Amino acid sequence: MTVDRACVTQFAKPTQSSRFAARSRLRSLLQWPTLLVVLVLHAASPASATPEYTLPTLFDVTGVASDDVLNIRAAPNANAAIIGALAPNARDVEVVATDATGQWARVNSGESSGWAALRFLGYQSEVWTENTLPPSLHCLGNEPFWSLRPSGNRLIFATPETPETVLRIDRVLTTGQFRDPRRAIAAQGQSQTLTAVMVPMACSDGMSDRVYGLDITMVLTGSDGPQMLTGCCSLAVR
Repeated sequence: MTVDRACVTQFAKPTQSSRFAARSRLRSLLQWPTLLVVLVLHAASPASATPEYTLPTLFDVTGVASDDVLNIRAAPNANAAIIGALAPNARDVEVVATDATGQWARVNSGESSGWAALRFLGYQSEVWTENTLPPSLHCLGNEPFWSLRPSGNRLIFATPETPETVLRIDRVLTTGQFRDPRRAIAAQGQSQTLTAVMVPMACSDGMSDRVYGLDITMVLTGSDGPQMLTGCCSLAVR
């Protein structure tokens, strides 16, 4: 049974002294970009969590006969139209969300997303480990178009104009919470530095019906100064 609770918070009317103190604190924070990254990292809450795992994460198909498939349906019910299927031995299936009942998993199929019965999916336990990035992670954005992926201790950043820029990963920060996907990343290359915050939340690439479970905001600083980029990330093996 799922129980929803509504929380109501009362705020006191701000005084002139409290507003001045708040502005002073904000000015202090703005002098410390790294601190801001950490604050954002800890402020964002995981989108969907259980004691065993936090979504998004990777699953393997289990309990399906070798001559059968796990159907992907247009809606989270057994009567919905079938829009795709997973092989009985499919691995590295990214689940980005579950329905209100917790019985259906939202997965991507081609350029769209659908629902598979969660009882036939077993989660992988080593996807999110402290101070690391999953090897299958890849991120993308548009306006402008860009992509980002880890490769060992490096990040590969690319745009249509610059096929690949290699940046060394200096640090990957995590919250210390069990299997928490939230990450703050610092990296630098020969002429660029990158700071990024990645949090679990619903995200769209704006071009397809795929649903992403990770949102990323980056600041890329090069010879032209800093540039903010936003996009989505996926764990699905390409």
